[in-house]
Amino acid sequence: MKRILTLLLVFVSVLQVVAQSGSIGGQALSKIDSKPIDFATVTLLNAANSKVITGAMTDAQGKFLLNKLAPGTYHVQVQFLGFEVCKVQNISLSRGQDLKLPTILLAPSQMLLQEITVTGEKAAVYHQIDKQVYSAAQFQTATGGTGVDVLKNLPSISVDAQGQINMRGSTGFTVFLNGKPVQSDAAALLSQIPANAIENVEVVTAPSAKYDPDGKAGIINITTKKGADNGYSVLVNMQGGLPSIEPYGNAESAKRYGGDATVSFRKDKWDVSVGGSYVRNDIAGRRVGDVNTTIGNRRTSFPSVDERSFDKYNRSLRATVIFALDERNTFQTGFYYGNRTEYRLADINYNNTTTNASTKEVIGRSQYFNSNLVKKSGDFSIANLDYTHKFRNSATLSLSGLVERDKLSGYTKNLNLHSQDVRDTLQYTENTNERPLNGLRLRTDFATKLGAGKLESGYQYRHHNDDGQFVYKQKDQGASNYVFYPEFSGNVNLTNEIHSVYTQYSGKVAKLEYAAGLRYEYAARDFTIRENTYELNLSNFFPSANVFYSLNDNWKAKAGYSRRVQRSSSFELNPLPEREHSETLEQGDPELLPEFVNLSEAGLVRNFEKGSVFATFYHQDIKNVINRVNNVYADTVLGRIYTNAGRASRLGLEVGFDYKPTHWWKFYLGGNVYDYNIKGSLFDNTVTVNNGSLVYSINANSSFNLSSTTTLQGTFNYLSERATAQGEDSRFYNPSLALRKTFLDGKLAATLQWQNIDMGLLNSNEQRITTRGRDFYTTTNYIYEVDVIMLNLSFNLNKLGKKVKFTESEFGEKEF
Repeated sequence: MKRILTLLLVFVSVLQVVAQSGSIGGQALSKIDSKPIDFATVTLLNAANSKVITGAMTDAQGKFLLNKLAPGTYHVQVQFLGFEVCKVQNISLSRGQDLKLPTILLAPSQMLLQEITVTGEKAAVYHQIDKQVYSAAQFQTATGGTGVDVLKNLPSISVDAQGQINMRGSTGFTVFLNGKPVQSDAAALLSQIPANAIENVEVVTAPSAKYDPDGKAGIINITTKKGADNGYSVLVNMQGGLPSIEPYGNAESAKRYGGDATVSFRKDKWDVSVGGSYVRNDIAGRRVGDVNTTIGNRRTSFPSVDERSFDKYNRSLRATVIFALDERNTFQTGFYYGNRTEYRLADINYNNTTTNASTKEVIGRSQYFNSNLVKKSGDFSIANLDYTHKFRNSATLSLSGLVERDKLSGYTKNLNLHSQDVRDTLQYTENTNERPLNGLRLRTDFATKLGAGKLESGYQYRHHNDDGQFVYKQKDQGASNYVFYPEFSGNVNLTNEIHSVYTQYSGKVAKLEYAAGLRYEYAARDFTIRENTYELNLSNFFPSANVFYSLNDNWKAKAGYSRRVQRSSSFELNPLPEREHSETLEQGDPELLPEFVNLSEAGLVRNFEKGSVFATFYHQDIKNVINRVNNVYADTVLGRIYTNAGRASRLGLEVGFDYKPTHWWKFYLGGNVYDYNIKGSLFDNTVTVNNGSLVYSINANSSFNLSSTTTLQGTFNYLSERATAQGEDSRFYNPSLALRKTFLDGKLAATLQWQNIDMGLLNSNEQRITTRGRDFYTTTNYIYEVDVIMLNLSFNLNKLGKKVKFTESEFGEKEF
């Protein structure tokens, strides 16, 4: 009985303590951009003797909670690498009180700022354990453009003449929007995001296990600008281009105009944002090519020259609604509708000559005109719903779901004529496709403090179905009707189902930050063409590890490792041939294996009074590397096939330097150099692949403050020649100038841009693509418009102060 009474007394005492205990909560934000600071260290100190009582880590929203506290007076100290320590002193806590502190703003270390007390400018680039963060505002030549125009200025990024984006030499990377993965083609998505709406670009080169493993080069996260803290904000941008200076002999003149707007409203528990955009951004140009093939003793040469241009239309409507039920429960829903249409016209004149390969005797000659029109169209309808719950012990639980219903369609019309007269048709081929696409993503994540660090775990399910109908028809000279080709037509169905779980632990010990995790994934791919089904079931682990060490206030060191995967799109898998050009027949391989990549890196960061510099060595080991390769299909037609070409590696160095010697001049330089090697075999081991090259890119800009409201900026982007599986791509470069003037206390800004500066002297904005084999040789110079003049106007009513997290396409735009 005495023992029972003792236990009852202890139990009552515990209940009294729990009932009388209080809590202190708050949120830590960056002072320079009001972004939440994830994983900051929060320490509770006794105000009387500064003794440590307890501690916590901030969550993804920068929030923290210290509970089970006795009444008393405390200090709260918040610190994060790269930021000054912030201390809230003499906090008086009553018995049972749940106290919420005012927002805690952490100021970046003085080594990260560029005379911020004088000019109010934030650092052009700063580094965290797993990423580099670049301010989009420093790239004024991108104003009025898109996310692609912002990205091409970063040291690890290059953009070629075809608009193809490379990250450390690889086209395979994943795009995030405000921290949310978007499974779409990078260029397609980034071309829809207005540059004016981008706040920062975060480059994650060795992603941790909590991220999707997709994207062999890493992750690019786009964070949008912020809206009103309370009340409303309106951001409107308009752009227009002057007529082309050089016509390039195109059938129509290029048109460039458009606008975008974002309206945000926030009051009490509601946060609503609506955005829309329309952009017409054509590209004028031409191409000059030369191809020769050898079949037996016949050698055929068919040089070509004339128009290659693009008409591009982008329309979108977006909305997001956030409802904070209370401090612990938040709901977010988003809706998106978009339409993208692109026409690519190639009106080419061919001059064919066939000779005897042994005697060089001319067997035949012919001239013809080829009009090749490709249309791609996509309607995207997406909805998402997210829920976040925060527990009293600072643990968080997040649930999210996304549903996507898209309709992709298009055609390729390939018309061969004796001359530019449709009455003398030699051959007319037409490929059409209709592709409804359905996607689903479900995810749950849990994070909690464990020991001195943070433990995160989660599960994700992804489902993607692409059901396509492809039709190939041809009409030859003298025929009145099209002939249907069943061998080039059919139904194609691709289904991907992916289950994944992950766990990760991260923490900080003295000057060392660390994070390590493991992700397991089971992926099932079913690809059906007519009656044939190709199945691929894979079970893989994706480990990751990152460390970031502060040698002192000026020097930082980092290292990281991540295993990644690059999955094949429906286009790369589809074996049905498509007459992409008069001279090419393109098809995929349903048995393609995904690429698996081991990424590793190590680097140093040096901050000084007027800028910073960093250097990172990296290595990529790529298994099952996928290349588009050529073979001879017919005398005047090359076959283009996607295939696993072997194994490749990149060993490179990435550097960045930003410097502001005076208040009126700022300079930024980024560079990337790597040694690329690829070894393997093609066409059932009949062709050996052993190629390599040293590749480098340079991105630089320099800004001059002509007055307090006027800035002039020059930009130069350069990409060197680089090797491919069967040849090489030539150098490509673009210089640009931008003059920016602000009015009405900064609410209105006008930017005049001179893009692709050439003046008939520089050969800007053109690139030659060359491939060769035992029985063919092809080289094509793509020449696109230079000396483009654009005017952009931006109006900002109520300066932005919150992130606008719009829903974006998870699945469809990848296939677009």
